[in-house]
Amino acid sequence: MDLKAETREFLATRRARITPDKAGLPAYGGNRRVPGLRREEVAMLAGVSVDYYTRLERGNLGGVSEEVLEALAEALQLDEAERTHLFHLARAANASGAARSRAKSTPTPTLRPVIQRILDAMEGAPAFVRNGRLDVLGANLMGRALYSPLYDSPERIAKKPVNSARFQFLDPVPAREFWGDAYDRIAHDAVAILRAEAGRNPYDKHLTDLVGELSTRSEDFRRLWASHDVRLHRTGTKVFFHPAVGRLELQYEGLTLEADAGLKMNVYTAQPGSPSDDGLKLLASWAATRAEETSATTTSPTNRGDDR
Repeated sequence: MDLKAETREFLATRRARITPDKAGLPAYGGNRRVPGLRREEVAMLAGVSVDYYTRLERGNLGGVSEEVLEALAEALQLDEAERTHLFHLARAANASGAARSRAKSTPTPTLRPVIQRILDAMEGAPAFVRNGRLDVLGANLMGRALYSPLYDSPERIAKKPVNSARFQFLDPVPAREFWGDAYDRIAHDAVAILRAEAGRNPYDKHLTDLVGELSTRSEDFRRLWASHDVRLHRTGTKVFFHPAVGRLELQYEGLTLEADAGLKMNVYTAQPGSPSDDGLKLLASWAATRAEETSATTTSPTNRGDDR
């Protein structure tokens, strides 16, 4: 990722959305050449010189203090995800050459066996672990069943983790069926999560490759990526339209795995006694039947290679 370009575009897009009225400033003159605040207005709100803010918006975050970053976040009315993203960009800009080399050579986190055992022990709720690139590194039986359209997608790359962004943008017909009316919001959130990860780990070659592929193949992804929006994914409600069990309205919690940097466990549950609760029970039955059929197929004599 081009860190300077990322910083420049992020600050410019945040500045463009704040009107003088929203910032509590008088809007002098009827002909404003910018859609939001002028640079000098941001500088005034942040308590820095115009030249200094201009330097920051050109992507030069080297040496910037925490106090200035806080003042800038306040002036641009950044939410928690945006503030975190700004601090990640500054940390990357101030990293030493040795730190950057270590970041580039750090192995990609993988799923530890104990985490998979925890997933498998959660029998009544779909659960999976993903990284910041939206790769699904592991799931329990219910999680694989819930996300079966992703696992069955022709865009899935063999011997690599399922990736929800690839499914979203490169297999849009089943993705729209799966997400229904929430498709556009889910697409926006997926890109915002990837953008946040790019700030947290700008030297992730796998992320760069994924963004490059999606940008090349999906106009929707290119448009959303250009917005520079970022998002934290912690808790909420999602509605799925599962091909086998129909509509499921599920609450999710994103649980950070403290021992595995960048990994998060997502767990889905339904309101007890609701139609979606019944739907999860039906999903469990469907998942068990599917697993039995798969097991029978893989262990049948014709698939064991016996010389008889």
